[in-house]
Amino acid sequence: NQFINCRNHILEFEDNILRLKSKTERNSEELMKALKQMKYEIMQRENLSVNLVEKKVSTLSKNEAVPDTFEDLKFFIPHLRKEGRIYPDVVIGKGKTGVSFALGIPTINRGNYTYLKQTLTSIVSRMTPSEEKDSVVIVSISDSNEDYLQSVVSMIKKKFKRQVKSGSLEVISIPAFFYTNMLNAKQSTEDSQKKQSWQVKQVLDFCVLMLYAQPKARYYLQLEDDIIAKKMYLTKITDFVHNITSNNWFYIEFSVLGFIGKLFRSEDLLDSVRFFLMFYKEKPIDWLLEDMFQVKMCYPGEPLMNYKGRRKQIRIQYKPSLFQHVGTHSSFPGREQHYKDIHY
Repeated sequence: NQFINCRNHILEFEDNILRLKSKTERNSEELMKALKQMKYEIMQRENLSVNLVEKKVSTLSKNEAVPDTFEDLKFFIPHLRKEGRIYPDVVIGKGKTGVSFALGIPTINRGNYTYLKQTLTSIVSRMTPSEEKDSVVIVSISDSNEDYLQSVVSMIKKKFKRQVKSGSLEVISIPAFFYTNMLNAKQSTEDSQKKQSWQVKQVLDFCVLMLYAQPKARYYLQLEDDIIAKKMYLTKITDFVHNITSNNWFYIEFSVLGFIGKLFRSEDLLDSVRFFLMFYKEKPIDWLLEDMFQVKMCYPGEPLMNYKGRRKQIRIQYKPSLFQHVGTHSSFPGREQHYKDIHY
């Protein structure tokens, strides 16, 4: 009886071992299937991620990527934090980079009055072929009016075919969501509030244009859409910059009016833009530029005259001016302006 019981226990043990072995093999097979499925899903996600990145980059030029500097805007402008990609729409452009000069021209709808074609004709026709090759003119459309956008694009494609084809003339458009709060404020009946909204938007227009142009060139020249240039203006700018003995200059004025004709080193633009963004609700951009000089150059308790004398070392004025203001109808609705550069 003991032998029989012992044999039965052995047989039962063998059956248990066989069942465990079979179960283990099934579990192993299921585990392998699960691992293969996980591997497949990981590969699919990696491929999807690559495709999304390629698609995102393809919306820009092959020579461009979305600069991290545009993310700085979210820090200063809270309503942009809910947005994903912050970057202007490139309407016309071939991603030209590595040039000496980027010339920025913001433009906005002025109703029945426009000076942009006259401005662009003056700017591009007074370049030499080599200067055109070594520069890029960027027109930034800072207006939510779709008809105005299309009219500008149509005019540029028709009148400046060579520059568009070579990539020397680009057109960007700032997305409407960028100005959500300001566009709402424009509906106010209060003239003071409308002017404040217009002023704030103008500062931001300049900032976006500067951020876009910064990686493209060694120098950035700020212009406006209602100016004309002197003959050989870019030759004179190049010669003047190359012959400056001091390397401490912050910007050079080629016009004494407002923000027109101001030449910056592109490497300095990011710091300037961040300063403008800190105070964009307070003052026009040319006033903010003056404030930035005082912060950079004026010591606590120092007499103002001492600061003004030292300011000339980094704020250099070229005479005679190379650009003249020709617009009489302001981008602010209903306002006329007749100021001229007396040094032109």
